[in-house]
Amino acid sequence: MSDGKNEKSRPRQTKGEGRNPHALETDLVHGGSIRSQFGETSEAMFLTSGFIYDRAEQAEARFEGEDHGYVYSRYANPTVEMFEKRMCLIEGAEAARATASGMAAVSGALLALLSAGDHLVASRALFGSCRYIVEDLAPRFGIESTLIDGRDLDAWKNAVQPNTKAFFFESPTNPTLELVDIQAVSDIAHENGAKVVIDNVFATPLLQSPLERGADIVAYSATKHIDGQGRCMGGVVLGDEAFIMDDLFNYLKHTGPAMSPFNAWVMLNGLETLKLRVEKSSETAAAIADFLGSHSGISRVIYPMRPDHPQYELACTQMSSGSTMVSFELPGSKSDAFAFQNKLNIVSISNNLGDSKSLVTHPATTTHQRIGAKARAELGISDTLLRLSVGLEDISDLCADIDQALNKARIG
Repeated sequence: MSDGKNEKSRPRQTKGEGRNPHALETDLVHGGSIRSQFGETSEAMFLTSGFIYDRAEQAEARFEGEDHGYVYSRYANPTVEMFEKRMCLIEGAEAARATASGMAAVSGALLALLSAGDHLVASRALFGSCRYIVEDLAPRFGIESTLIDGRDLDAWKNAVQPNTKAFFFESPTNPTLELVDIQAVSDIAHENGAKVVIDNVFATPLLQSPLERGADIVAYSATKHIDGQGRCMGGVVLGDEAFIMDDLFNYLKHTGPAMSPFNAWVMLNGLETLKLRVEKSSETAAAIADFLGSHSGISRVIYPMRPDHPQYELACTQMSSGSTMVSFELPGSKSDAFAFQNKLNIVSISNNLGDSKSLVTHPATTTHQRIGAKARAELGISDTLLRLSVGLEDISDLCADIDQALNKARIG
């Protein structure tokens, strides 16, 4: 968590300070608020790149870490600080740093943690850009990587090398909604002196608490549910204060992927309704999954809280809900999947997710296009697999829209 000050001058915070003494709903609205001398109701938007010093001696002291205060908005900003503090309260983390995008959060977390000569073990079921970081970018800097089936605990154990420093995975995964046993994988990592980095974007901090299950570092694309209305890009990394302030802060400070104050202000407003939106969309997603499961035009439905999900018991253990995402497969070919999407009226075609509007994605030709046909086949991403991000529309309207699109596309 940044308080906007030089890293040497920021006050310490105890782990677990998080959600006490207030309830989650209260923290989502009030957490981390900083009011100016004007006593504004809404969080203030500090659209400034730099800050004024009273005297030259104060500027020197601030850069030396002897004076508390802001230096430059690439380092820290009051509006961004409020977002970081609020995220810490929600996640129960010691510290956080906000970034310009979700991928800035993921790449920053991994590159701040790893050095040339280190080894990274990652689940193969990753978002396309995350696979690029693991397979293409990290090796360019001398970081070795091994991709494994994240569902297989023995695969994690067998992939460990003497220089293994980190495990990385998503759970649920994009787009096939596979799960990784966070506690078990974290135990394996810690037994071997490695840190666990998890992309928790599908579950959100409301439906799954990775830090409570042993993970060390959590990354989010705040672009998704945290904004939740398709307006702004953003990301955030949370973990213990030593990593965030000693490693990640310096990496972000000098490389520059800072969240803008305006985007932080939007994210703060998004957090106020996060619980309401995620709970509603998850409830609707579960109902749509059941509707799809009974439809003759659907060959397979994937939703963690359905008993037919192969990891249903794990989902019930580490998630409080099945999330806002449903994936399903159609019979036929890519042209059938395209025809279905093109007949939808309410659900929009987009590669984004976590929005208040329902969105459908064809991963094989969009989000996972770059990983190639072989890798997609290994992950179960067929030409007829679709990912549905469920929004806030009426359940019956969404089901009717899906049904009419299937009928007009002559599927089922």
